[in-house]
Amino acid sequence: MTSSLSRRTVLAAAGAAGLVGVAAGPAAAGSRPRSASLVVHNARVFTGLPGARPVEAVAVGRDGRILATGRGNELRRLVGRDTEVVDARGATVMSGIHDGHVHPLGAGSRSLRPSLEGAETTKEELLAILAGFLKDTPGQEPDGWLVVEDWNPVGLLPQGTLPHHSLLDALPTRRPVALVGGDGHNIWVNARALEIAGITAATPDPVGGKIVKGADGRPTGVLKDDAQPLVTRHIPEPSEAELVEACARVLGRAAASGVTTMMDAWVGRGELSTYQALSAAGKLPQRIVPAIRIDSEQAKDPAAALAYARALRLEFEGVRGLRFGMIKVFLDGVIEYPAQTAALLEPYLDGEGRPTTNRGELYVSGQDYGRLTAAFNRAGWQLHAHGLGDRAVRTALDGYAYARRATGLRDARNAVAHLQLVDPADLRRFAELGVAACMQLQWAAQDTWTMEALLPYIGPERHRWMYPARSLERHGARLSGGSDWPVDALQVWNQIRTAIDRQGAHGEGPLHRELEGLSRTSALRMHTYGTAWQLRMDGETGTIREGRAADLVVLDRDVTECPVADISDTAVRLTLVGGRVVHDADSTSGRTASAGLARAVSAPRPSAYAAVHGGRHRACGCGTN
Repeated sequence: MTSSLSRRTVLAAAGAAGLVGVAAGPAAAGSRPRSASLVVHNARVFTGLPGARPVEAVAVGRDGRILATGRGNELRRLVGRDTEVVDARGATVMSGIHDGHVHPLGAGSRSLRPSLEGAETTKEELLAILAGFLKDTPGQEPDGWLVVEDWNPVGLLPQGTLPHHSLLDALPTRRPVALVGGDGHNIWVNARALEIAGITAATPDPVGGKIVKGADGRPTGVLKDDAQPLVTRHIPEPSEAELVEACARVLGRAAASGVTTMMDAWVGRGELSTYQALSAAGKLPQRIVPAIRIDSEQAKDPAAALAYARALRLEFEGVRGLRFGMIKVFLDGVIEYPAQTAALLEPYLDGEGRPTTNRGELYVSGQDYGRLTAAFNRAGWQLHAHGLGDRAVRTALDGYAYARRATGLRDARNAVAHLQLVDPADLRRFAELGVAACMQLQWAAQDTWTMEALLPYIGPERHRWMYPARSLERHGARLSGGSDWPVDALQVWNQIRTAIDRQGAHGEGPLHRELEGLSRTSALRMHTYGTAWQLRMDGETGTIREGRAADLVVLDRDVTECPVADISDTAVRLTLVGGRVVHDADSTSGRTASAGLARAVSAPRPSAYAAVHGGRHRACGCGTN
């Protein structure tokens, strides 16, 4: 491992040994080869190409594409007088990370508010933390909202304690208070916020959402999924300038993690406007595939939904860095207790092994989803379904099967995201239908979310099929990777490590490692080529070969050979997108981004309170937005 890269231009290093000592002199007209803008050598290059010969050097052309790969001495001919040469010192060079399900603008927005960091606390401890946040924001009585991010919906101790507005009402304030679930599926508010939103016992559940009510029929203050906007529409938004600056910072952190492509899995006009502003300001380092969200009601009218998506594409398709063609639909919610809105084939258990009558929520019927998919696939768009429970996964696959029959298209590359629970009968259907299995495998570890909040409520037989990555791969499925950031912290390399050992840096034990752990090569490929395939970018990026876009990362270690546990701590020294450096760890901005990243992903993401009191916490593995 190295603390910095060895790098220089050839002119500054004339006479140096090795590759940098071969600056080309005058040559006969027409005989001089094209010189590279950058050559990285002394590397372990992970090309992502099955059966590829060993590669130790990569040359980047002046058009932003890979000019050549090979051994160091083979690329000497491409070193010109102004070529920058980087010595990787035996570390890995590979394709940049392609994040196939992420919410970067949400990460920017969340960074502007105080955070509970997913802490598990008693009621008394939570009140103490929130009282501190109130003191930090004086002069806002009685109408200034206190909005706190990353509330843990299963984090009240002792386990099984349910949130109620009466607890928040005990705070010494008249201000409306909202705790936003780190899972993106829940919000908990006080009575003042319910009053402002006009939510009473008579308020009906909106389509795709639920107002949680107590035995007395009155709202408890918890709102799920599409009921959340009943409150959030009343919360003031940050200014555009504040949001753009915050998003620029978090995108810089993503570049420092090695992320070169993102599929933003929840986009409407507001988000596209923010991307437009970021692009205009030159603060959009990654390639972005925006997935336009179609809600449950829109899904019932495919023609209108298609017109809506086309109008947004027409308005924003000129924005540099955006690539349209993706649609996002929620099919269900989350599986963990107490939410239990993920759609299951068999009912949830009551925690004592007895079946209940609850099979979760299916927000879009299979028939509606099939018709919607067919309409968009015919028009050249792809569908990306939030499918967390096994019934939602089956509904997505049924919809894709219908669309294939209706359109005759064989390579639509639709996807299902999260796949927390998959019925074994459906494993083969991914390959049969050409569907991408987009997985967030940093959650595939034993922890509160997968054990205490889940195992008693689904039983061991179903629990064995949690995040069945290897089983899907064995049945021929195309695996792609995503972080779902900021539902969870952006920890790219721990994410890849957890896909292999099913425990990661923060797990309390391995989650079905022998059955579902991936090989190192599979884990790396799913987060590069696999996601590029999902996004229809596999002919452009995701592998290292001549002619592909130079979306590259230079790491501080050899992730192809180092101990698996060491992958978690990988640092990115250099990130390129289209040959352009978007992160340089040795620059001032690179050091700033790396420091911010270290703070953001420091495990287990301790809040000031939890660092003192030792509370366990983590953002939800539900995969939400």
